[in-house]
Amino acid sequence: MEKNYGPLNPGKRMLMGPGPSDMHPRVYQALITPLVGHLDPYFIQVMDETKELLRYVFQTRNEFTLPVSGTGSAGMETCVCNLIEPGDTVLICVGGYFGDRMAQMVERHGGRLVRLENEWGRPFTADQVNKALKENAAKVVGIVHAETSTGVLQPLEDIGRVVHGHDALFLVDTVASLGGVSIPVDEWGIDACYTGSQKCLSCPPGLAPITLNDRAVERIVNRKTPVGSWYLDMSMVKNYWGGSRVYHHTAPVTMIYALREALVLMHEEGLENGFARHALNYRAFRAGIDAMGLKFFVEEAYRAPMINPVLAPDGIDEAKARAHLLKGYGIEVGGGLGALRGKAWRVGLMGQSSQKDHVLLFLGALEEALLAQGFRTAGSGTAAAAAVYAG
Repeated sequence: MEKNYGPLNPGKRMLMGPGPSDMHPRVYQALITPLVGHLDPYFIQVMDETKELLRYVFQTRNEFTLPVSGTGSAGMETCVCNLIEPGDTVLICVGGYFGDRMAQMVERHGGRLVRLENEWGRPFTADQVNKALKENAAKVVGIVHAETSTGVLQPLEDIGRVVHGHDALFLVDTVASLGGVSIPVDEWGIDACYTGSQKCLSCPPGLAPITLNDRAVERIVNRKTPVGSWYLDMSMVKNYWGGSRVYHHTAPVTMIYALREALVLMHEEGLENGFARHALNYRAFRAGIDAMGLKFFVEEAYRAPMINPVLAPDGIDEAKARAHLLKGYGIEVGGGLGALRGKAWRVGLMGQSSQKDHVLLFLGALEEALLAQGFRTAGSGTAAAAAVYAG
């Protein structure tokens, strides 16, 4: 019998995991904007506006600011393969799943990797980085700002000063944080920075915005060996996104439409207003989790407001609770990675998913999911969150 393929219909979803996040209706509308060629004059205008808006969100004047065609990991690999050459010493701060991924990429591209390891859930200190750089004269230091696997929001300013004091480049992963908290790239001395389109930017996955300052661009210009990836070689890609518009690859036109619209929405809201919204919804979420008697994985001082692992109580099947949320309410949250596998829910409050209704519905639904497994919470999470919103 011939198989019948029906229309796509995933059903209702409220995306509250580690990404992707919910999208605004205007971003969906952008995705059905008529297609044009990747060298069409109209699209070139869209490219220029997208670069301007990215500079706004990165809080930078860097001319070299553009979206790489690929997911957030492509942004990571773009920075790694362009900034290091075979034999270069590279220090990577590994405190979670994505710090480890960056370290793996350094080795694949021939770098001499130095791993600075921290227990999952603990941020790095400037003293740790300084000690490591005294022992290893690295050319690049890489670190994750908001580690999606642990929920740690890494302080950056002091580490950036230490890195520059050792004449190294400062590479920062902001895949989970850009748009959710302030990241003044120029002020903090970040030489190379990348993110993903699907988290706090609230766009579909598939683009990796990056920004490189003059120090980073100079490193690329003065390479002695070709970049190991033809597709990600920024010495060629910049000519397509810059004034000469030399063809490099066929840009994902529709995705860039969507990214531009998502960035326009952020510009209309205002960065500071967006940061305040993320902070408020996190405070309400935190109050609810605390009232229920549940525990966060990360200490309060170092929690990322946009991604928080919440530990499942003893005896609770966290996967079964997630299934309850999905089947009963269409709520998607993430399970734990690595050391947290089977032990935590990773709850995202990113971009368009950082909303009052999301927080209140999730807390009530989680209480029901726990009760279904015989666990009674210490108090009402929704009441505690509502008090934050009311106050």
